[in-house]
Amino acid sequence: MHILQQRKVESNNSIAGKIGSTWRIAVWIGKGWRKHLQAAVGLFNMKSPSFIMASSSKFTVGYALTAKKTQSFMQPALISLARSKGITFAAIDRSRPLEEQGPFDVILHKLTTEAWNQQLRAYKLRDPEVLILDPPEAIKKVYNRQSMLQEVAALNFRHCRGKVGIPKQLVVDNDSTSISEKVARAGLKFPLVAKPKFVDGTANSHALSLAFNEVCLSELRPPLVLQEFINHGGVLFKVYIIGHIIKVVRRFSLPDVRENEVNKSGVIPFPRVSCAAASADGADLDPIVRELPPREMLESLSRELRGRLGLSLFNLDMIREGGKGSRFYVIDINYFPGYGKMPDYEKVFTDFLSSLAERKHKVSSVR
Repeated sequence: MHILQQRKVESNNSIAGKIGSTWRIAVWIGKGWRKHLQAAVGLFNMKSPSFIMASSSKFTVGYALTAKKTQSFMQPALISLARSKGITFAAIDRSRPLEEQGPFDVILHKLTTEAWNQQLRAYKLRDPEVLILDPPEAIKKVYNRQSMLQEVAALNFRHCRGKVGIPKQLVVDNDSTSISEKVARAGLKFPLVAKPKFVDGTANSHALSLAFNEVCLSELRPPLVLQEFINHGGVLFKVYIIGHIIKVVRRFSLPDVRENEVNKSGVIPFPRVSCAAASADGADLDPIVRELPPREMLESLSRELRGRLGLSLFNLDMIREGGKGSRFYVIDINYFPGYGKMPDYEKVFTDFLSSLAERKHKVSSVR
């Protein structure tokens, strides 16, 4: 009986010891688990900034686009890919004041009314950290074909791989009867490309025509811009710029004009050159004609123009003189162009937004 009692006491002491050990382990875990977990997460975060954005913060892009632009740009694939990177798109309700919505990290827009621009300015005053893509004042420059190419011309861009300029051009604000005299005074050579002076997002603002001689100039309707037509092998390069990212695609353009065609009469209208159906990327072209402009030249040009124009989202319509050589011309600049027509635009645009999110996170970390 005594032996049984002794074994019972030893057993109870053993159980108590195990319980005590377990309790001490639990206390250690309770005190230390948070510190060790934080250290592990911190190590992971240092290796993967995108993990921080996706798991611990939210990056919201408010967008205000026309119905047509929303349909072409806000595709499910873009929304899904962006969400996987911690980026959320939020449609801005244009029936409500902008200041009642948000908060937004970025406002992506392509609206042109002064009332909307005033709302953007007011929102920026309330939230100075919001990034507006792009500032209305900068966008105005490229909605006017008189001013859109001025920065390119002023740049007088020269690179070891090529030279970039603009065609000789003339702005005509009124009086179609005096166009011929103005063209002669400016020394422009035929044929001339006639473009509406203002870009307002309508089909008419992209209604271009080709004038072969001075007799037909009176048929044109100001305000407009006249550019000397430059033979370029029938291929145009769409240089898409999304922040620091560049993507170039080929488009079929107007065919070269032969010398015996210059004496044609009348104004010949032609459709908008850049469209998805006119892609020349898979076409059987002369290797010299299909060669893309040098990458390093475009990167340098893009960097200069982003600074001068104050824009992050635009594209350049560029041609190569004669379809070969190193002389290039920018003939048009478009704000927030049809990125939906650009191959892999979902990834390119998501990468751009991710870079903005990471930059904002770094700034916040310093503070």
